[in-house]
Amino acid sequence: MDEKNAGFWIRLGAQVLDGLCFGLPAAIIYFLITGGDTEGRLSRDILSTAYMVLVPVFWNGRTIGKRICGIRIQKLDGTSPGIGSMLLRNGLCWLLYSYTYGIAFIISIVMVIVRKDRRAIHDFAGGTEVIYDNPGL
Repeated sequence: MDEKNAGFWIRLGAQVLDGLCFGLPAAIIYFLITGGDTEGRLSRDILSTAYMVLVPVFWNGRTIGKRICGIRIQKLDGTSPGIGSMLLRNGLCWLLYSYTYGIAFIISIVMVIVRKDRRAIHDFAGGTEVIYDNPGL
């Protein structure tokens, strides 16, 4: 097994932390502004997508949750992901996961658990991998 690639639990932990650090405050602000009206969901979805796409582009493959967990996204050649990679990784796969009623998402979870390189469908789409961030090595 490749020890540099981050597995399921650490990736899940980073997602949970992103939800707590970004998603929860954003949801509270959204609720305070709109009163929970669903017509304003588009602005919330755009803000959330911008966070998941742009923060890793400008923060060397990290989100707040990934930084806390010590992992990051990188392209297969070892460089930081660009906007195109992150749009494919998040946008295209969001559509895939939505239109397969979560089946593709379940397949991605299984892929991260059983594959040696720990890559999921969204990693293949974006040409990325999630690795442990060892700045000293």
